[in-house]
Amino acid sequence: MVFGEYIKQKRQEKGITLRGLADKLDIAPSYMSDIEKSKRNAPSQETLNKMIEVLELTEEESNELLDLAATSKDAIAQDLTEYVSNNPNVRVALRRAKDLKLGDDEWIRIIEEYMKKK
Repeated sequence: MVFGEYIKQKRQEKGITLRGLADKLDIAPSYMSDIEKSKRNAPSQETLNKMIEVLELTEEESNELLDLAATSKDAIAQDLTEYVSNNPNVRVALRRAKDLKLGDDEWIRIIEEYMKKK
């Protein structure tokens, strides 16, 4: 799924019109329409945060929205960018994982091991 489709789906699930969402986000309805039709990339982080609030997204839905928004900009989600930038050991770990060519299975095992310790 792409960002625009995701926003449209969540908006419709909440029974909010395109114009209604645009009004709540303080953006033009035509801009909102272009986003939903994937004619424009995702908006600013501030607008994304408002979307999350207005659409009352869960943490999982919010993370998906942020990931899809970043993908639409060919980038990494802003919340992750800030975390990686502020934590040098994360960068070291990611580079080692890259050098070791860790795949999804290895990352899942790492996450499961970490969750066991919580």
